Amino acid sequence: MTSDKKKIIVIGPAYPYRGGNALFVSHVYDALKEDFEVKIFNYSLLYPAILFPGKTQYDESTTLIKKAPNERLVNSISPFSWLKVAFRIIKENPDLVVFDWWHPFFAPCHFTISGLIKKKLRKKILFITENFVSHEGNFIDKRLTDIGLKNASAFLVLSQIVENEVNQISSGRKVYKSELPIYDCYDSKDKTTLLSSKKDLGFTEKDNVLLFFGYVRKYKGLDLLIEAFPAIKSFLPNAKLLIVGEFYDSPNVYIDQIKKLGIDKDTVVVNKFVPNEDVGKYYNASDLVVLPYRSATQSGILNVAYGFSKPVLVTNVGGLSEFVENNKTGIIIKPNSPQEIADGVKEYFKLKESVDFEKNIKDFVNKNNFGKLPQLFNQIISDTQI
Repeated sequence: MTSDKKKIIVIGPAYPYRGGNALFVSHVYDALKEDFEVKIFNYSLLYPAILFPGKTQYDESTTLIKKAPNERLVNSISPFSWLKVAFRIIKENPDLVVFDWWHPFFAPCHFTISGLIKKKLRKKILFITENFVSHEGNFIDKRLTDIGLKNASAFLVLSQIVENEVNQISSGRKVYKSELPIYDCYDSKDKTTLLSSKKDLGFTEKDNVLLFFGYVRKYKGLDLLIEAFPAIKSFLPNAKLLIVGEFYDSPNVYIDQIKKLGIDKDTVVVNKFVPNEDVGKYYNASDLVVLPYRSATQSGILNVAYGFSKPVLVTNVGGLSEFVENNKTGIIIKPNSPQEIADGVKEYFKLKESVDFEKNIKDFVNKNNFGKLPQLFNQIISDTQI
């Protein structure tokens, strides 16, 4: 029996890979599967081991939160694989081919596959540009991005800053806009309370826990948060710093900084990629999630925080502030300043007495545009017929 649904092929990472990109692709699948026939062409090789700084690229969680069906066909460094995938796409004759783009490393792979299918599928090649150029990008990264996106017939962006960047190279190609989903998939019915989560981590009920979550790289600004912490302690004596995530930079730099400032007794460092079943333990223990980034597009960390109804403190960089209602769902501060971080924390705990941050976050989440993805994809496919 032939389906009347339009067919969409998504090229992007999914389970068994870990991380925000795989989680995003799985959410895209879940959002579209009722209205479209969706196939994910996953990677058989994502990053060569020599280029991946973490312990493993695979999700080793015992609890699987998103496991979208997929075929592992794309080898990121094998031209023979790219040829096979392109022929497979042409044979499937989809109504839309969607490339999930987030890093210039994938430029040769994406350029080749999209180029091979372009003659047959013409206007049906959509690139979801999670990032335009990587956060630590250089001239080569920018050139690779130009190459990787060359064959797109349209783009889907997830923040205003990426829309502005893509518009510079779109050359009349249409640019659509949506948002990252709210990652409330970690929550469960047996969610632990704030108090018990704090006790599990060695904190007390009266401690005010500031959470930094996610892998650690220079652009994330963890060093700025650590630098700000003594000033935070001066007005918030019960403040504690909870740092959770795999260090892609040398952890010794941060550990030495913590010791030098004499805040090691007030700091808990968990240097590992957190499995799904443990994410809630750290978010539930926190009072405020801090994203002191030097640069950003958008952040899945923020959307996980909202999934737990946790307020955030973010720097006004990239697209971060687009997803925060200042003094309502979180606090927006200027970047690159420990003093700004300290002042922002002070402002949050002052406002907390009169502002219902949790209710505001829930109201904000209900307005998230990701839920409108099926309508948007219907529009994109309709536009390919023009």
